Amino acid sequence: MTLEIRTVDGLAELAALDVVLGGIWHDGPAPLLGVEMLRALAKAGNYIAAAYDDDAVVGGCVGFFGPPAERELHSHVAGVTRTVVGRGVGYALKQHQREWALAHGADAITWTYDPLVARNAHFNLVKLGAEPVEYLTDFYGPMHDVINGDDPSDRLLVRWDLTGQPREAPEGEDVVVAVPADIESLRTHDPAAAARWRLEVRDVLGGLMASGAGFVRFDRARGYVLRRPA
Repeated sequence: MTLEIRTVDGLAELAALDVVLGGIWHDGPAPLLGVEMLRALAKAGNYIAAAYDDDAVVGGCVGFFGPPAERELHSHVAGVTRTVVGRGVGYALKQHQREWALAHGADAITWTYDPLVARNAHFNLVKLGAEPVEYLTDFYGPMHDVINGDDPSDRLLVRWDLTGQPREAPEGEDVVVAVPADIESLRTHDPAAAARWRLEVRDVLGGLMASGAGFVRFDRARGYVLRRPA
């Protein structure tokens, strides 16, 4: 595998990236965001990058800046094709995005992910070191894609501090919020159980964060570990 990651802004490059991203979220290749929107975002100085294996697009990432005072880039979508899952392409994309963001004056990158997907939680919170800052209930509304199905689109908003400042957990009691080992498989084989997980995690994790509990760590065997203020 010969991996190259670069920012793109040409119409043909953007169209190819858009079809690949659509194929990750839908059943078969199809545009996801639209070339017009990607072209406008690129022209306005935002982050659009594609990962190439030789000449084939195997993933990509799209982000845009938030309010100037916050010095943050919001990463809206990032994904890789099934052919390269587990080969470090996703991690390489995020590192490329990190270097680009720092070079363009950002101190942090934010994004959302489904809190029920344990492998994404481990990647975001453990491997990258991002920190959950807000629980968002049904944030995108119905999505009806092959990844989310008909499940409510609850998300955790996370913030990746690019300056490397260490975080300090508040004094208090640790609380564990479990998540299923494989929610994606559960949605297919037992959708009723998957729906129960959604509501239970929303109630407990969302409730804890709303009450001021701070994230401490994510453990694949246990789930989210938060600290409830004393």
